[in-house]
Amino acid sequence: MTVRFYAAAFVFVLTINAAQAQVRAPTRLPDPRSEFVRQCAPRMIGRWEHPEAVCGCLHDHAAAAVEDRDLREALLRGISETGVPTIETDWVPASKQGEIGPTFTKIAKPTLQCMFDPAK
Repeated sequence: MTVRFYAAAFVFVLTINAAQAQVRAPTRLPDPRSEFVRQCAPRMIGRWEHPEAVCGCLHDHAAAAVEDRDLREALLRGISETGVPTIETDWVPASKQGEIGPTFTKIAKPTLQCMFDPAK
C-alpha cells in the first residue's frame, strides 16, 4: 500500500512539473537591432525628426556594410553612445586600427542616406 502511495505521489509531482513547464513562457533574448535602436534613439532626439528610423537605418545599412565584426561592433557602440558614427581606437584590436579610416569611407554614403532620408 505504501509503495502505491509513493508511486502515485511521484507521478503526481511529475505531472505538475510537466504542466508548469508548458505554462512558462520561453525566455527571449533581446534582439540586437532593437537593443541598438533603444540605446541610439535618445541620442538622436532633437537632431532628427524620426530618431528610431535613423537608428534602425544606421544599424541595417551603414553598420551592415562593415564586414569585420570588431569594427562593426565598435561602430555600433560609437553610434549608440554618441549619436554619430565614431570608432575609438581602443575599441578595436591594434591590428585593425589602420582599418578605421577605410571603414568610414565605406559607410559614408549609407550613413548620409540614413540621416537625410532614412525611409529608403
